[in-house]
Amino acid sequence: MIAPTLTTERLRIEPMALSHWEAYAAAWADPRMTEFIGGDPRNRNTSWGKFLGGIGLWSLLGYGYWSFVERATGAFVGNGGLASFERGLPELVDYPEAGWAFVPDAWGKGYATEALTAILHWADHEARLGEIRCIIDRGNTASHNVAGKLGFVKFAESHDVIGDLFIYRREPSLGLR
Repeated sequence: MIAPTLTTERLRIEPMALSHWEAYAAAWADPRMTEFIGGDPRNRNTSWGKFLGGIGLWSLLGYGYWSFVERATGAFVGNGGLASFERGLPELVDYPEAGWAFVPDAWGKGYATEALTAILHWADHEARLGEIRCIIDRGNTASHNVAGKLGFVKFAESHDVIGDLFIYRREPSLGLR
């Protein structure tokens, strides 16, 4: 399966493609982007594996990651979507995990809420995925705020497997199970 293209007022949420690769690699090499997502900037090899993984999820699970592109400029501004990353957290087993990351120049514009609202609408109404979960580093105030706007509720914490983080859940808007 190839990711569908979703559009919002300001963004195209499109399948990850080679045309996004250089901007993706540059974004993930920026320590500001990774401060709350693993902590260390990614080298090209690590980014390439993550890039391929975001695409590969689609054929395995029927969901995965997208690239976020500004409609007005065509600029890559981030990526995210739904995944299963085998993180070793029992609270994530059997649930799609929402994730998002934006280049620093896109911060504070409401893009995360805009993009994930469209993705979660797709998950609820098209893919009918049921409950979705996400994890957020304790210090990432902006993403905690986004999670709240999207209807996620904190229900657990983890302090050992992959760092200090909160675990959130979100029931589908249609009451699907």
